[in-house]
Amino acid sequence: MHIMEGFLPHPWWEIWFAASLPFVAYGVSRIGRMARERRETLPLLAVAGAFIFVLSSLKLPSVTGSCSHPTGTGIGAILFGPWITSVLSTIVLLYQALFLAHGGLSTLGANVFSMGIAGPVVGYMVYRAAQRFNLYLAVFLAAALADLATYIVTSLQLALAFPAADGGVLLSLKAFAAVFAITQVPLAGIEGVISALMFKYILQARGEVLLRLNVISKPDLLRLQEGAT
Repeated sequence: MHIMEGFLPHPWWEIWFAASLPFVAYGVSRIGRMARERRETLPLLAVAGAFIFVLSSLKLPSVTGSCSHPTGTGIGAILFGPWITSVLSTIVLLYQALFLAHGGLSTLGANVFSMGIAGPVVGYMVYRAAQRFNLYLAVFLAAALADLATYIVTSLQLALAFPAADGGVLLSLKAFAAVFAITQVPLAGIEGVISALMFKYILQARGEVLLRLNVISKPDLLRLQEGAT
């Protein structure tokens, strides 16, 4: 979903920078508070950032000016919330733009908004709504739908910048989303499975940290840990 350097015209790349900045600024303040009050969670924060970097670097050709890949932001949103995940995503996207020619600096605001804000907000809301029914299914849905939400927003960003001559933004949105869907629907399912497996590993290895982050209740943690032994 990374929109490549120079692809978005004025004033769209500036608009997406302005839209992303408040989320990232608040996320930085949340990380600062967490570093002071819950230092034991910092290694897990680094793991969440590395997960985003690895999955979002696995790009496949897709829409002209963009690409398809997993995003990895669902796990970050579940563990730390969408605000902090927006900061992790910004760091990843900046590194990829500077050193991997993946995305771009002028399109950084647009890429942060789709992958680092919209996707994590959807993933966080889905996890909180579904966790009471089945925890691993909630993780799967959160990660998969965060992935798909990212691509819907990217399609909207491209449609707003390049509306169809006949049919305008809506027709352009349908065209971009249809092309993305060919690769992104299966990728979202794969990402959901990988995220659920990773969450299971974290639960077994560092379940007490999930409690401190209010990701899981103590009865659920004990039940799932006992069920795995």
